Order: sequence, then structure tokens, then C-alpha cells
Amino acid sequence: MKLVMVLMLVALPLYCYAGSGCSVLGKAVEDGINTNVSMAEYILSLQEFIDDEDTANAIGELKQCFLSQSNETLDNFRVMMQSIYNSPQCALY
Repeated sequence: MKLVMVLMLVALPLYCYAGSGCSVLGKAVEDGINTNVSMAEYILSLQEFIDDEDTANAIGELKQCFLSQSNETLDNFRVMMQSIYNSPQCALY
């Protein structure tokens, strides 16, 4: 199960690196940390990346990890993601 989650988290940035998924990755991250997006809505928004039940469970666990965090932690995560997106290494993409 952990391997599926790791592979999923690796696949999205690679999709972005290919030049066609940066908005998909950004939406997946934002929906993940948005407490107003339910787990069912989150899984549905990533349905095109879900091949089996294990992947759906991994995505659900990922969303649940974010749902169990405090608002301060989620805000800090948003700041971290913006720092990554705006870093010189990611500026080329």
C-alpha cells in the first residue's frame, strides 16, 4: 500500500515535468489540503489516475492525512508548496 502511495506521488510530478500536468498537480495538492473538499470529491477529481482499488485507497489515505492536520499545519504546507513552485529549480517548468 505504501509503495502505491509513493508511486502515485512520483507519477504526478513526472506528468507535470512532461509539460501537460502542472495544473493537474497544483489542483491535486490544493484539493488535498482544502478541508472543504470531501474525500469522495478528491478521489473523483483524480479518477483518471486511479487504476485499481489499492490506488484509490492510497489517495484516500493521503487525503485523510491532510484532513487530520490543524489549519496552521495546512497553511504552512501551502506556504511550503508555493516556495517549491516558485523556486529557481521549478521556474523552468
